[in-house]
Amino acid sequence: MKLTSFEIYKYPIPIEPFVIATGTMYFSQNIFIRIHTDEGISGVGECSAFPMIVGETQATCFEMAKDFAQIWKDKEALDIQARMDELHLYAAGNYTIKSAFDLALYDIAAKHANLPLYKFLGGEKRSIETDLTIGIDTPEGMAQTAIKYKEQGVRIIKIKLGKKIKDDIARVRLIREAVGNELVLRLDANQGWSFEDAKIALEEMAAYNIEFCEQPMRKHFDYLLPELKALSPIKLTADESVFTHYDAARIIKSNATDYINIKFAKSGGIHEATLINKVAAENNMQCMIGSMLESRLALTANLHFAMANTNIRFYDLDTCLLGQLADPVLGGVRYEQMHLAVDDAPGIGADVDQAYLDKHECFKI
Repeated sequence: MKLTSFEIYKYPIPIEPFVIATGTMYFSQNIFIRIHTDEGISGVGECSAFPMIVGETQATCFEMAKDFAQIWKDKEALDIQARMDELHLYAAGNYTIKSAFDLALYDIAAKHANLPLYKFLGGEKRSIETDLTIGIDTPEGMAQTAIKYKEQGVRIIKIKLGKKIKDDIARVRLIREAVGNELVLRLDANQGWSFEDAKIALEEMAAYNIEFCEQPMRKHFDYLLPELKALSPIKLTADESVFTHYDAARIIKSNATDYINIKFAKSGGIHEATLINKVAAENNMQCMIGSMLESRLALTANLHFAMANTNIRFYDLDTCLLGQLADPVLGGVRYEQMHLAVDDAPGIGADVDQAYLDKHECFKI
């Protein structure tokens, strides 16, 4: 089965401003692709560029996608390894746009097998409950948001931090006081602290019964993570420190964190995410599946992947609940309060309304 034609769309989703330690996003910088084959099967993919983390923007993804389409034209659709190897040989990094192409290939392959993606990946349906994230605000404002979440039935809250540690400690304290002891609290510093600040913050925040803290320091301080892990009363999760399975092996070998957060947009999609999870599972390290600011299309692929990998025990799949002001996705994942569900349509089981896509810039080959 040959890849015959490609449609590449800029696919912005308007959102309420979302603040993390490294910056603020005002719209989701997404790309949507549709790839057709000579057997009448089409695959869809989406990626969400987060420049302050991955170094890619919607514009860079759009331009690279044009080259990737040229490379893949008339190639075999079902040889996913070979196709991804071609992209890696052509361009270092650029994992975000690579992930959209990866998802489209897996969508084609699962449709060819007439299986929902989770079954194609060897999984089965299981309960997946996501957390819900609070972006950085004043301590009082974040506490009020936490109360609202609790009233909505949220049981797991992820707290964005990474600013001044005195304010961050106040944020966590007020949130715990606001919601009581029954809710699970997770932290995400998004590389915002220095080593010394991370030590102080983690020691102080341990009193508030924290499940784990993601990425306390910049990736270039990874050499300090083993020492921080040894000192920290709170478990640590690597996020920005792990883009590929080589990063995962390095983090595990140095005993730097307790868990790893896998994101398609960091790692190039399902193929590399599978390798990361495999390395982690072989070393008895559990993983989290996370997301950037994807629409429900890529989020559906995330859910399929989570269902197919029991070593993934933590779920941060709330991107569509974080102030997205449009939902042009057809089919796909459904939120049942904070649990995620999907039907058994072949492939990813989602697409995007063509009328929405037609409003935005497109390249076809």
